[in-house]
Amino acid sequence: MKCLIPNIGSTSFKYRVLNMPDESVLANGRVERIGQPGSDCPDYPSAIRKCIQDVVGPGKALKNLSEIEAVGFKAVHAGPISGPCLIDDELLAAMSDFSFFAPAHNPPYIAAMKAFRNELPGVPLVAVFETIPYASLDEAATTYAVPYEWRTKYGIRRYGFHGASHRAASENVRKQFNKPGLRHISCHLGGSSSIAAFRDGVTVDTSFGTSPQSGLPQNNRVGDIDAFAVLYMMKKLNVGPDEMARILGSESGLAGISGTSGDMRDLDEAAAAGSHRARLALDVYVRAIRRYLGAFMLELDGVDVISFSGGIGENSWETRAAVCRNLAAFEIEIDDAVNRAARTAQVISTGTSAVKVLIIPADEESIVARDTVRVVEQAVLERAGAGQSR
Repeated sequence: MKCLIPNIGSTSFKYRVLNMPDESVLANGRVERIGQPGSDCPDYPSAIRKCIQDVVGPGKALKNLSEIEAVGFKAVHAGPISGPCLIDDELLAAMSDFSFFAPAHNPPYIAAMKAFRNELPGVPLVAVFETIPYASLDEAATTYAVPYEWRTKYGIRRYGFHGASHRAASENVRKQFNKPGLRHISCHLGGSSSIAAFRDGVTVDTSFGTSPQSGLPQNNRVGDIDAFAVLYMMKKLNVGPDEMARILGSESGLAGISGTSGDMRDLDEAAAAGSHRARLALDVYVRAIRRYLGAFMLELDGVDVISFSGGIGENSWETRAAVCRNLAAFEIEIDDAVNRAARTAQVISTGTSAVKVLIIPADEESIVARDTVRVVEQAVLERAGAGQSR
């Protein structure tokens, strides 16, 4: 089955065409500056047409449009709807209901899903939600200390995100280390960052909460904060919830601390040049990662493997070194020379470190494609069974 996997951004999207089940990559690319001045793509429908033109036709990855058998989306948030499922109007409505919690993610995904539905009529579209692996979390791990009715009536609970990346890291680690009860902490560090804890491939905790604005400080999103600090600033600034949500979701995080950029490369450069606020942003980021790392080690009764994925996790040796600094008492030691030189998937811990520390490049597309194939094949079986029963 040939699956098109678009990775949607607010003004861009990457895409990959995978041949399943062997997961060979037939094509990949990206469309930038959607709806921006000077762009060839004023909206998502035109961007999607460009994507299709790039992969379908003589001499291209696919001979004709009919070879696209499914489209799988790494969707973010639909509240209680968590499992991979076919996209329909009910699902789009649920995503719209939870757009307040994911304003940078849900609206562009909804627009793209509708556009693909129009451009590829009859092709099954599947949403693989980032919340999927956290269905196994204990109720105590997902419940906030607020009136319980908030959870049951309004869906206020911890959901967790970055599910595809953490699942890919977990599968990779379990293949490398065939150990019963394997305790693994996955660090997805990038413009958006999170940590997840696994035991035997089952998630037991996550740094994310109700929204992707929670947990670790993000590039320009707030991370964890005292709710009363937010309420106090709403009074001081005389702003309502929508404006405060915008501030917390686009003017905060590492960029808010530094006053310039939330990009790790810019922060490293500015800190090296003597910027106190850039250094502070880096220190706040690392401190938050280490706090969750320690909490999850306690939750797991130790740890066997720590993995780093994402743009920062894979490329910033400084961040990896800072996170793993002075952890020899916990039998975590990284090889400084190997860590500095690392450019691909590899072990960066010392030979004597009881805890293995790895770099694992994020492979979200393969996870999404696998779930997409399962959903489509199950739908075909159900239709066949329904036809036989008539």
